[in-house]
Amino acid sequence: MVEESPRVLVVDDDPDVALLVKTVLERRAGCIVDTAEDGRSAIELMTALRPDVVVTDIEMPGLSGLELLDELRRTSPHVPVIVMTAHVSVEYAVSALRAQADEFLTKPLDNARLVEAVTRLAAEGRRRRDEARPKEVVLAIGAHPDDVEIGVGGLLAAHAHAGDSITILTLSRGARGGDADSRQSESLAAADMLGARLFVKDLIDTEISGGGATVRLIEEVVQEIQPTIVYTHSSHDRHQDHRAVSEATIVATRRVGTVACYQSPSATIDFRPTRFVRIDPYLEQKLRLLERFSSQTASRDYLEPDFVTATARYWSRFGGGKAVEPLEVVRETAEFVGAHELTRRET
Repeated sequence: MVEESPRVLVVDDDPDVALLVKTVLERRAGCIVDTAEDGRSAIELMTALRPDVVVTDIEMPGLSGLELLDELRRTSPHVPVIVMTAHVSVEYAVSALRAQADEFLTKPLDNARLVEAVTRLAAEGRRRRDEARPKEVVLAIGAHPDDVEIGVGGLLAAHAHAGDSITILTLSRGARGGDADSRQSESLAAADMLGARLFVKDLIDTEISGGGATVRLIEEVVQEIQPTIVYTHSSHDRHQDHRAVSEATIVATRRVGTVACYQSPSATIDFRPTRFVRIDPYLEQKLRLLERFSSQTASRDYLEPDFVTATARYWSRFGGGKAVEPLEVVRETAEFVGAHELTRRET
């Protein structure tokens, strides 16, 4: 899995020391480093920067390092904090440890120890954050087998990696595109790879309605699983089933906080994504998911690995990295796994 560069907030009222720590961490540890001149400035930056580690001096005007540490333990309990001081004493060390500092360093700093501590604690901080993150309940809705895997296969893999609950709802068996039984078996194999629950309904392929029965089928699943995030087709699509499912989903999920539309191979030029989710670590898993749909791969060019990879690479021009899945966000109150964790450092 690709690891993002650790983000570090250095807090010191001595600009020379702050610059030294910043330079060492950038050059030797590959960190992204921001600085604050005092504790109050650091608190103001925490929400915007969301650092993996905070490195703070003890003696500063206004809000001291230990007072900052107390505040961070209250507001950002999962962020590791390294306390540094030029005054070596048992009293300082005990005070820092009692305030739950993760590391205590003395000045002049040992650069090797600084780099080791920041690298180790950045990994620890991410682990704490992942464990503390509320788990999402994800519902991915498609008109036919393989629709959701094409549109958000990488993002679903990211949700699975994060431990989120995943349900896939396929509203027809795709009989017009192949043998319905084979396609259902392929869908089951793909869902099994994700650890996802699968619902397959019996609406008629190419004749799915945007209201009535379709809305009720989606509402039944929504009522049962209570999703926090829903992915579905875009209305900007040449396929009538895709447009109908998009319309029905937006009605049936009107009480769900986050709803986003993915791109299908039949999307039109009017597909206008507003969120670009990096899937660099999950592209290979997406390709393996699509391999499960072997009845389609011989006749569907858009399922070829080179095509899928090139599409993800194209969207990376907007989302960074090397592979991206685009989304039209209808509404958003939850955080997309890939979008938040993989792209937040670039914004």
